[in-house]
Amino acid sequence: MQNTISQIKNPQLAKNLVQEITKLALQLPQVKIMEVCGTHTVSIFKSGIRSLLPENVKLVSGPGCPVCVTPNNYIDQSIWLALEKGVILTSFGDMLKVPGSKYSLAQAKSLGADIRVVYSTLDALKIAQENPEREVVFLGIGFETTTPTVASAVLLAAEQGLNNFSIIGSHKTIPAALRALAENKEIGIDAFLLPGHVSAIIGLEPYVFLANEYNLPGVIAGFEGVDILMGIYEILQMLIKGQAQILNAYPRIVKTEGNPVAREIVNRIFQPADAYWRGIGLIPETGLELKDQYKTFDAKEKFNIPDFSAHEPKGCRCGEVLRGLVTPPECPLFSRKCTPETPVGACMVSIEGTCAAYYRYGV
Repeated sequence: MQNTISQIKNPQLAKNLVQEITKLALQLPQVKIMEVCGTHTVSIFKSGIRSLLPENVKLVSGPGCPVCVTPNNYIDQSIWLALEKGVILTSFGDMLKVPGSKYSLAQAKSLGADIRVVYSTLDALKIAQENPEREVVFLGIGFETTTPTVASAVLLAAEQGLNNFSIIGSHKTIPAALRALAENKEIGIDAFLLPGHVSAIIGLEPYVFLANEYNLPGVIAGFEGVDILMGIYEILQMLIKGQAQILNAYPRIVKTEGNPVAREIVNRIFQPADAYWRGIGLIPETGLELKDQYKTFDAKEKFNIPDFSAHEPKGCRCGEVLRGLVTPPECPLFSRKCTPETPVGACMVSIEGTCAAYYRYGV
């Protein structure tokens, strides 16, 4: 498998892979491959890969955009903290336009909420240091890739005695969500193109159940066009042979064991918890919550945040898009009422969102 920059930038290699994929596809019926990662979705569009594939090889997008799978009641809780409790709410910029039940964070900011965009968890800690008389809350969302940075921030806050810092967490873990998708016969997935960023942290072992229990092949791929084509090529080879394995087509970044140091700090701070995924529902132990010794940094506990119900906006099919059941153009709101400037659903907000990718790069 390719492992050098010169290889992945080689147009002849891309051409050869397309030709080989076309030959392999002749030996197969309809094949549905789910790319789990939102960055893969964007790369597939930018590279024009869908247009290069045979008609019987279909790529569908999955729930690999952390902004997209965050339920709107999480936004409601965050806005409640800012408007009712007067906290300084800190967030990455891609969360500001995500619709809640009534407002987005950007709209809440226009109503007077103190909401500040940060570029790292360390920025949020700095704001807490500079405003000791104010409560500072960081919106902690994301998959295994970003969770270690939040865990590090909590650890630093504990070491520095920053008692005015806390997080409102909506962290999620990928493998169990893949189990829910594998069990959903309505979707009918034949194989997974597995996320490179997440895999750099967790390694290969957490995916093995897909092959052993569901007979589904999976290939970890990078984000260049050749990376993705190589992943598809490896998947088709396994399907033809009737094999189901978890392969690593991204060895220049992903190691078999992942990143044990990053996992250790996450396990030190967090413990598994049930989590609600937009479009999928409640999946046991796919979320993370702070361990008891760090509960003082949990904004939900600290401020006794009330419950808000999670629901999809009327007419929005973002949940079905996240499960690979429909494509964005099948939603009646797509590119009409729902655009990146005026998003109705979260799938249109993030640059990794499937709806945003379809809107930007076309169908």
